[in-house]
This record gives sequence, C-alpha cells and structure tokens, in this order.
Amino acid sequence: MNAALHPKQSPSLLILAAGLGSRYGGLKQMDPVGPGGETIMDYSIYDAVRAGFGRVVFVIRHDFAAAFKEMADARFARHVAVEYVFQELENLPPGFSVPAGRTKPWGTGHAILSAAPALSGPFATINADDFYGAESFRLLAHHLNSGSPDYAMVGFALKQTLTEFGSVARGICQVDRSGWLESVTEVTGIQPRVGGGAQSPRPDGTMDVWTGTEPVSMNLWGFPPSIFESLRQLFGEFLKQRGHEEKSEFYIPAVVNALVAAGRVRCRVWPTTASWFGVTYREDRPQVAARIRQLVAAGAYPEKLWT
Repeated sequence: MNAALHPKQSPSLLILAAGLGSRYGGLKQMDPVGPGGETIMDYSIYDAVRAGFGRVVFVIRHDFAAAFKEMADARFARHVAVEYVFQELENLPPGFSVPAGRTKPWGTGHAILSAAPALSGPFATINADDFYGAESFRLLAHHLNSGSPDYAMVGFALKQTLTEFGSVARGICQVDRSGWLESVTEVTGIQPRVGGGAQSPRPDGTMDVWTGTEPVSMNLWGFPPSIFESLRQLFGEFLKQRGHEEKSEFYIPAVVNALVAAGRVRCRVWPTTASWFGVTYREDRPQVAARIRQLVAAGAYPEKLWT
C-alpha cells in the first residue's frame, strides 16, 4: 500500500480504543481475527488509508498503552502517521472529581473530547471493535474533504448490526427525506426477533418492535474541529446532572442529538450497504473471522494486509 499521504491535507481517523470490553472478557481491540493475525482495527485503517485519510489518532488508556503501541507501531507506522491520546477518568473540567467507586470510562463523547489536543482539522471517529467496510470510509472521506461545516454519520440498517449471542445498544435514527438527521435515540437491550426484525424492552415490561430497516448509528461519524467547543460545554452539563453516578456515560449520539435538536448543527446521514460486523461478545469472534475470510477469498482484501 502506498502511504504517500499528507496528514495536514487529509482528514484524520480517530479510533476509540479505550473501552474495557466487559461483555467480551478482554481487550478485543487487540484480538486477532484475520488470516494474517489482523485485528478489526487493521481492516478499518487499511480501508481509511485507501479512502484518503492521512493520519490515525488512537484513544487508549495508560494501563495497556505499552502493548498497544508496540502492536500499532509495528503494523501501521510505515503506512500512515500515528498518534496516541489517553482517556482517563481524571480528565475532567476544573471543579469536578471522580466519584468514589467509579471505574467505568465516561463514554464516547468524553473519549472524543480527550483527543482535542491532537485534532485541528476534520476527522472521522470509529469504534476499534467494529468492522465498517470500505464504502463507509469512502463516504466519510468524501464528506470531510468537501469542506462542509456539517456533521456526518454513516448509517447502517438495524438488522445488519445484531448478534445472536446477546443484546446490543444502538443509536436509532430519524432521518428526513433529504438525508438530514432529525434525531438519534440510544436504545438498549435490542435483540433479534423471531420471525424477523428486532425488539427491545420498555421500562413497563412490554417490547418495542423494530422492522430492522431503521437506520442506526454505529459511531461512524465525521466532524469538523468545532465540535470540541460543544463537547466541552455539554460534558460540563452532563457532569453537573449525572457526574455523581458510578456508571453514567456521556454518549456521542446524545451530544449530536442535542445539538441537532437545538438547531446548532446539521448532520448528514450517508446510508451504506457495506457489511458491518463486530465482536460485542466473545462468541461473535469465530463468525467475524469467517466473514473476513470470505472477504479475503472474494478479493476485497489481501491475505496479509501490511506487506
């Protein structure tokens, strides 16, 4: 792969890799799934570089930084500029402190905010443990390179994003006829439904039923650097309201939803037919590895990415 890219002229890719992976039972960010020992991140970075991203910024934690950097530098440094930032519980605005007993990270919005010092231009953000497909990165690269001040999101159909091994949380989106996001609502406990579609529990014990065609956010976003000012403001408000809780999280879909609802930003939703898959649960891993082998056999990726 030709890495003759110019980071200052290209959008950056921000990879959220600081999660604890409690349901998975380990650091799934570093778990090999490809025939050459590749992680899911390898394929995301490979697709992003091909789409024109010129720089990768990883959000990680100090407790696994040495092993992560060793792996990432060995694989990616010859192909794209790499930088690391840290998401830590103690990274809070003045006047706030970590509540007693809290060990859970503050969420994806806080993870993105942690990367503010490393990002001065447009960027995309992804989860480290999700496979998004080459088309998804091309869509975001096109948007970010256009110079648009609008946010962007690549939307997957809900049915593409489920697992048979447990429930998932998804940002279910309302999109107008012109392709602009109207709202995104975080829905938890979503599972496949017998007969098709999906369902999720309501507080009263009944079920919401979904067709499976609803567009959902998989944290594949495109942002201008102006988002950091909004993140600082909204994170401060979040901490005042919920910062005392041990497990509350500052989700990026909630941030975008609030900004869209207030008329402060617009967010273009780019639908994709690309394959999505991920490793929410350890039982997902064999299926992910099998699907990657299928893509390699079809010629979508070389057997060894970084040669």
